[in-house]
Amino acid sequence: MKIIGLICARSGSKGIKNKNILKFKDTTLLGNSISQAKQIPIIEKVFVSTDSKKIADKAKNYGAEVPFLRPKKLASDNSPEILSIRHAINFFIKRLKIKPDYIVSIPTTAPLRSTKDIEACIFKAIKYKHDVVFSVTASKRNPYFNMVEFKKNNKINLICKSDKKLYNRQKAPKCFDLTTVCYVFKTKFILNNLNLFSGDTGFVEIPSHRAIDIDDSIDYEFAKFMAKSNKIL
Repeated sequence: MKIIGLICARSGSKGIKNKNILKFKDTTLLGNSISQAKQIPIIEKVFVSTDSKKIADKAKNYGAEVPFLRPKKLASDNSPEILSIRHAINFFIKRLKIKPDYIVSIPTTAPLRSTKDIEACIFKAIKYKHDVVFSVTASKRNPYFNMVEFKKNNKINLICKSDKKLYNRQKAPKCFDLTTVCYVFKTKFILNNLNLFSGDTGFVEIPSHRAIDIDDSIDYEFAKFMAKSNKIL
C-alpha cells in the first residue's frame, strides 16, 4: 500500500493575501501542513503542488518535495482542485515512476486539526476501500430549519422542506459541513472521475474546534487565538 501526501498551495489567494505562507505558531500554514504530514508513518512521501517559486522554495525548506511547478491554468480561482491533484498524480506516475494507491490531501487552511484526524481518514479509506474519504463537522446551521433562499417574489423559503413541522434545530435531520481537514483519494478514482461524490465515499467526523477553515483574516486570527489558548486538545 503506497500512500502519498499532497499539499496544494497555489499563489494568488483572494480572501487573504499570501494565505499559504502566513505565520502560524513557530512556522507558517504551509509549514504546519507539511510537518503534520511528515509525522504520519504511513505517508511515504510529502509533495507540494504550487505555481509559485517562492512557495516551492519554502516547502523544500520545510522538508517537502516539489518536483514541478503547477501550470498557471490549474492555479486560477476557477480551476477545480481535483484537476491539480490529477496533474500531480500523472506527474508521479509518468515522471517519477511512483504509482500511489492513495493520495492524502492536507490543505493548509485547517491548521487546528490533529495528526490523529488525518490518520483516521487514511485508515477509513483503507479499511472500507473507499474511493474518497471526506472530513466533516456538524453544521451549526440547518437547511431544514434556519437556512433560507430568496425567491423571485421576494419571499424566503427554507432551503430544504420536511414532511414534519420542526420547532427546533435538534429535531431537524442532522447535517454536516465539509471541512478542509483532510481528504483521501484513491488514485484510480481521481484519474477517471471529476465528480468526487460519484464514487464510494466515506467520512470522518471532526470536532468543530479542530475543523476551522481559514478563508479570511477573521478565521486566521481566530485560529491563532485557539492555538495559543490550548483549546484544541
